[in-house]
Amino acid sequence: MNFKTSVHRLLNSQETRSARIVAFSIHGLILLSVVTFSISTLPDLGQSEIMILRWIEIITVLIFTVEYLLRVWVDKRPGKFILSFSGLIDLAAILPFYIASGLDLRAMRALRLLRLVRMLKLAKYNKAIRRFQKALLIAKEEMILFCVVSLILLYLSAMGIYYFEHVAQPERFKSVFHSLWWAVTTLTTVGYGDMFPITVGGKIFTFFVLMIGLGIIAIPTGLLASALAAARKGEDAP
Repeated sequence: MNFKTSVHRLLNSQETRSARIVAFSIHGLILLSVVTFSISTLPDLGQSEIMILRWIEIITVLIFTVEYLLRVWVDKRPGKFILSFSGLIDLAAILPFYIASGLDLRAMRALRLLRLVRMLKLAKYNKAIRRFQKALLIAKEEMILFCVVSLILLYLSAMGIYYFEHVAQPERFKSVFHSLWWAVTTLTTVGYGDMFPITVGGKIFTFFVLMIGLGIIAIPTGLLASALAAARKGEDAP
């Protein structure tokens, strides 16, 4: 096995301990980057905190850059990878750092967490009292995927409304963390009314978030209903 093949297996497989360590390390860095980005939007940060966050950003971007270049290098069709969804997300997550365009796409790194889906395994099936457990096992992969996607949408919604409303309502949308409450109440279609958009862009953005929220509420209900039906059918089968 040559070096290129070894690197490819290290980055794209979960078969060895080393590959799993690399995968979990990258996912950890993604989470760290997302958290530090959110912290950086907090008001009244001290100079030392800003410098620490800046160095974390530099180090994580350098690691993501090396990872991206390695993925391009080891792929059998580099052009296809570059133009793929994951390739474009990876590039969008690091490119603004180098071109200093003022367009901050660090939140896009949250989308890379979708790669966690690769590690999800549907557990083995274990009658009336355990039917619900069996249904959860049947729908485990879909439910975990739903939860991951929901968390990503929650964060992206908070980030989006922050950029639309921060200037117009700095006392309400102080940071991405403050905006998370708006994202929760909007995506769940609760809408307490304590935080609402006043800009045209914020209102349009809220419309799309509400439409997504309506779908989010229906998904777990449908998944569990289908899983319970499947579990019952399995028990009734000869």
